[in-house]
Amino acid sequence: MKQTYVENGFLDRYFKLSQRETSLKTEVVAGLTTFIAMAYLIFVIPGQFLIAAGIPQASATAATILSTAVATLLMGIYANLPIAMGSGLGLGAVFTFIMVGSMGLSWQTALGAVFISGVLFFILAITNITKAVIEAIPTLLKSAIGVGLGLFIAYIGFKGAGIIVPAPGTILTLGSLKQPSVLLAVIGLIITSLLMAKNIKGAFLLGILATTIIGMFMGVAKVPTSMGDIISFVPPMPTDSLGQLDIGAAVGYGLISIIFTITIVDLFDNIGTLIAISGKAGLLDENNNLPDINKALLAGSAATMIGGLFGSCTVTSYIESAAGVAAGGKTGLTSVTTGILFLATLFLTPLAGLVPGAATAPVLIIIGALMIGEIVHIDFTDFTNALPAFLTIILMPLTCSIVEGMAFGFIAFTLLKLVTGRTEEIHPLMYALSVIFAVHLYMK
Repeated sequence: MKQTYVENGFLDRYFKLSQRETSLKTEVVAGLTTFIAMAYLIFVIPGQFLIAAGIPQASATAATILSTAVATLLMGIYANLPIAMGSGLGLGAVFTFIMVGSMGLSWQTALGAVFISGVLFFILAITNITKAVIEAIPTLLKSAIGVGLGLFIAYIGFKGAGIIVPAPGTILTLGSLKQPSVLLAVIGLIITSLLMAKNIKGAFLLGILATTIIGMFMGVAKVPTSMGDIISFVPPMPTDSLGQLDIGAAVGYGLISIIFTITIVDLFDNIGTLIAISGKAGLLDENNNLPDINKALLAGSAATMIGGLFGSCTVTSYIESAAGVAAGGKTGLTSVTTGILFLATLFLTPLAGLVPGAATAPVLIIIGALMIGEIVHIDFTDFTNALPAFLTIILMPLTCSIVEGMAFGFIAFTLLKLVTGRTEEIHPLMYALSVIFAVHLYMK
């Protein structure tokens, strides 16, 4: 029997509960489900990325939680979609290992770049340029970007766990399982994989917690000695990172690099997730388009700026929202519930300090495995498709740069289609994008 919320009530009218054939109870349960599915980011984003970039631990954790909560509430209240937002894993890799690592920016400058990318994203959204760019890029390259990003994230996980280590003769080799932290990471990978295989809700979160407890017995993780090591009765604020973004330094470094380092990746993350999750929720129209998609994109751009202000990497739509949709979520009330639950986790920030990197690295490895599934959408029997896709995929992890992989892939696609006379497969914007990428590579 179909459940409906009280007709003409405020929540029913605002979130269109009856219109979308859902109820208050269903939406709240869906929001809880989404929260459980993505709560792992509280540990992974600070532990694997922000702290490594130089942001103090307490502020890194608080900034991650606040950015996620505020952005998710914004998506729910403004766009009325059951899609949660949070600091992105791939974008966290860009922030730490490319911007701070390869480019040599300070984390303050990188935060400034995050904020600028949000502004650019906002401009792209209100001018419909976003839609034009997305339509210009062939499906095979969109899939290749997802696969390459997955390999890059998995590489970060393997490296962070110590499962792979530098080697003079072979560049990389297998780490030693005699190291307690490496052994713990392998144990964590096994536990989390088994939970995933059994389709256990919150597998990532449960895997992290179980691995951390095992790590305490192995001497890898700190053992809590008081309630203060687990719960904070005074919610912390990101005092060391709030408002510390350096926009001037980011502009001085170069807007072109910022655009290709953050904005394009953020754009793809948001568009892909929005369409996929909205489709599962039955919110797409007869042409498989999302009505009022600009509201969602504007919420996404605002979320990115929020991340820069609080002191977190770029905030984006989370594919884990699919868990909430599967539980029946169809409106923004699902997201509002998830956002409120994330705010509540501010009281648990000390717990994040107990979680070792060996407990969060397995999540990155498994996410990489999930993302590589996009490769089935690429036709490798056609060389003019195979080489661009291959270059995009392989060069992301090998160069530790999403941008470089995209650059070689875009240029190769345009050139091969052009010389084989298949110009009808090249969108006019692809010529411009390829030239810009070529200039970017030349200027490195």
